[in-house]
Amino acid sequence: MTRSARNPNPIAHPPPLLLLLLLLAALAGVAAAGDIVHQDDEAPKIPGCANDFVLVKVQTWVNKKEKDEFVGVGARFGPKIESKEKHANRTRLLLAQPSDCCTPPTEKVSGDILLVERGLCKFTKKAKVAESAGASAIIIINDKHELYKMVCDHNETELDIGIPAVLLPKDAGSKLRNLLSSGEVLVQLYSPDRPLVDTAEVFLWLMAVGTILCASYWSAWSAREADIEQEKLLKDGHEIPPNLEAGGSSGMVDINMASAILFVVIASCFLITLYRLMSHWFVELLVVIFCIGGVEGLQTCLVALLSMSRRFKPAAESFVKVPFFGAVSYLTLAVCPFCIVFAVLWGVYRRLPFAWIGQDILGITLIVTVIQIVRIPNLKVGSALLSCAFLYDIFWVFISKMLFHESVMIVVARGDKTDEDGVPMLLKIPRMFDPWGGYSIIGFGDILLPGLLIAFALRYDWAAKKTLQSGYFLWSMVAYGSGLLITYVALNLMDGHGQPALLYIVPFTICTFLALGMKRGELRNLWTRGQPERVCTHTHPSLKDSAGPVGSS
Repeated sequence: MTRSARNPNPIAHPPPLLLLLLLLAALAGVAAAGDIVHQDDEAPKIPGCANDFVLVKVQTWVNKKEKDEFVGVGARFGPKIESKEKHANRTRLLLAQPSDCCTPPTEKVSGDILLVERGLCKFTKKAKVAESAGASAIIIINDKHELYKMVCDHNETELDIGIPAVLLPKDAGSKLRNLLSSGEVLVQLYSPDRPLVDTAEVFLWLMAVGTILCASYWSAWSAREADIEQEKLLKDGHEIPPNLEAGGSSGMVDINMASAILFVVIASCFLITLYRLMSHWFVELLVVIFCIGGVEGLQTCLVALLSMSRRFKPAAESFVKVPFFGAVSYLTLAVCPFCIVFAVLWGVYRRLPFAWIGQDILGITLIVTVIQIVRIPNLKVGSALLSCAFLYDIFWVFISKMLFHESVMIVVARGDKTDEDGVPMLLKIPRMFDPWGGYSIIGFGDILLPGLLIAFALRYDWAAKKTLQSGYFLWSMVAYGSGLLITYVALNLMDGHGQPALLYIVPFTICTFLALGMKRGELRNLWTRGQPERVCTHTHPSLKDSAGPVGSS
C-alpha cells in the first residue's frame, strides 16, 4: 500500500498492532516501586510483636574484605533494627548447630549472629533459643525464593525477645552460608529509610505525560491532513476514498463498542496465560514479541520525524515494492536496519544496568505509534474502553488475591516466577536515590488506554477550531496528570505495594470530559458523533441531486 507524503507512516498492516495492543494492555494496571515483601498484610500486632515490617540490608565481609550485600525482611517481634549504617555493628556470623535452631545450640554463642535454616518450629521459638544461647541476632534462610513476613501467633501473649531476626530468601541465604567456608565472616544489619519521593517517579510521570502529549499531537496532525486531503478532493470533484469518508486516513483503525468491551475478556485471558506459563522460555518469547513491536514503533516514529526535513523528504516520498509488505518508502528501508539492530542489542544485553533506557525508547515509540494508528471515534466508545479497563485493573491487582493468594498482575509485571527483572511491557526508571535500589515502573496500558481518549480530545478540538483553554485536550491532560500523580502518592502511602493506576486515572479523565461536555452543551455530540457539526461547502457533482451524504450510493 503506497503512502502519500502527508502520511509517511510505514506501517502497512495495523491488525497485528491491534493484537499487540491487547498484549500490552494486559499489563495496564500496575505502577510499582520495587517492593519485594509479599503477603500477610493483616498480620496481628500484639504486645512484644508490633514492629513494622522493614527491609534489612545484610552487608558481609570475609577475612575483613567487603563482599556481597543481601536483602532480607525484619520480623514483627524483637527490637527495631538500626536505620543508620554508621551506627550498625559488624558482628561475626556463625552457622547454628543444629541448623534449624529449634533446640539449644551445642556450643555457646558469645554475641555472635546465628545463621539458621527455616525448619519446622516457629520463628519466635528460634529467636528465643538463639537469644538464650547468647546470640546478638538471628538470620533465617527461607525454604522458598520469596520473602515472607515473620509474625507471631495470637496465643503468644508474653513475648519478650531481645534480639533482631531477619529472613533471607533461599538463594541469598545459600550464598551467605557458602561464604562461611571461605573464612571468618562478619555481617552488618541495618534498615535505611526509603525516601518519601524518589526522582524516578518524577521522571516516570514526565515520561508518561510527554508520551501522550506527543502521540496526541501526531494523531491530531494526521487527522487534520486527512481532512485537508478530503476537502481538496471534494473541491476538485474527485471520488472520495472509502477510508476518508469516515473522516479517517489510510491505515487508521477505529475501535468500536464490541471491541472495547471484548478487551476485558481477551486481556484477562492473556494475563492468566502469562501467570500460568510464566517461565524463562515464556519471558524470552515476550521479549521477541516486544522487540518486533518496538522495531515497528521506532521506525514509524523515526520516519515521521525525518520526513519533516527537506533533506529526507524525497526518500520519504519515493516508494519501492517489497514482497509481503507492499509499497515501502526508501526512507523506511534505510531506517529499518538501524531499528532492528537497536532492538536486537537491547534484547541481548537487557540485563545490563542501563538497558532500561533502550526498553523505554522502544516502549514509548510503540505506544506513540499505536495511539496514532488506533483511534476512538467518540466519547461513548472511549468511556466504555476505559471503564472496562478500570474494572479489569481493580480485579487483577486487588480481587485476584482472594482467588490466587497473590496479586496476579503484580506477579506478572515483576516477573516473580522468573529470573528476569520484570516483563518488558513496562516503562521503568531506576530508583537512583533509594538505598534499596530497584525500579519505579508503569504498565504500557496506563499510558496507552487513557492516551487514546486524550488524542480523541485534541482531534475534536482541532476539528472544532477550539482554543487550548476552550477545548477538551488541555483539561484531559491535566486530569490524566493528576490521576497519575495521585497513583504515586498512594504508592508511597502503601509502602511501595503495586497500585492499579487506572483506578485513579480513569475517574479523573472521564469525569472531566463529561463535566465539560455537559457545561458546554456538547455532550450529545461528543458521545455519539465524536466530531463537531460541519457545514459542507462542496457538493460532489455525481451526488448533487442526491439527498444522502457525500460518498453514499
